Amino acid sequence: MEQPLPPDGVHDYRDRYAGLPVVEFSGLGDDAELPDPGAVVWRFSTESYGEEQGAWAAIFTRFLERVDTTAVRAVVVGCWENPYEESAETVIRLLADNAARFPELRALFLGAIVSEECEISWIVQADVTPLLEAFPLLERLEVRGGAQLRLRAVRHEGLRMLRFESGGLPAEVVRAVGQCDLPNLEHLDLWLGVEEYGGQATVDDLEPILTGERLPRVTHLGLQDSEIEDEIATAVGSAPVVARLQTLSLSMGVLTDRGAEALLTGQPLTHLRRLDLHHHFLTETMMKRMEEALPGVDVDLGEQESPEDDWRFVAVDE
Repeated sequence: MEQPLPPDGVHDYRDRYAGLPVVEFSGLGDDAELPDPGAVVWRFSTESYGEEQGAWAAIFTRFLERVDTTAVRAVVVGCWENPYEESAETVIRLLADNAARFPELRALFLGAIVSEECEISWIVQADVTPLLEAFPLLERLEVRGGAQLRLRAVRHEGLRMLRFESGGLPAEVVRAVGQCDLPNLEHLDLWLGVEEYGGQATVDDLEPILTGERLPRVTHLGLQDSEIEDEIATAVGSAPVVARLQTLSLSMGVLTDRGAEALLTGQPLTHLRRLDLHHHFLTETMMKRMEEALPGVDVDLGEQESPEDDWRFVAVDE
């Protein structure tokens, strides 16, 4: 079982990830007894402040020397040195250049960094496409941080889950996701964020995702943490992809009665197992209507914010 997410949705994955216990390799001494390399998730991280350049690379190199990487199934990348200034490019290059040494790698989280280490919108990412190109059997890719994040349109037949956690997801990345051919993708989450931190994607940018043409097997869609959540909900109301979904998340954003009304008057949602709307600005009346209209659906209406408040905010931004 996965750990439940904390209230802000941001987890550091120091204990479990992808159903496996996590081992922080940087905390193991040279004489430490190593676990079965395929029975754990290997986490690599440095301190976020004050580390010399090359610190993360040194940890990873030591790992390559000590562990039978041919059995490794999952990797979590925490902090690299000064992630608010130095991009993830070196981390991505080291992983991609050594892909042949990880034939069993199926799950990868890049940027498992919490706010005490570096705010989500300060994390400097890079082009993550080389990870998809280097690991054709990868089933799960998750990335946190939107600054300098890039993605090119690719075809990847192995991927089952793709998640971008961000306080501001670049529109170029959103468009690239829609242009990718992901014939076996089942789970897609996009934390769209706010314009102040680079989240400038529009509903038009989401259109290729909402048609579902390149996502024939997707059963979960999350379009979350957006200041235009009402507009997204309106588009979802008539989106072809919704008919094949089992779970839908429009959570963490600025969803009001206007967006909820669009969901209720759009295409039927009674086939869903779960509709996640937590962190919202719905009135009590609308919340009751949502529950009554979807009696067989697990509707998450937790974390109600005041619908009368003039200041409406997403759950995760800076």
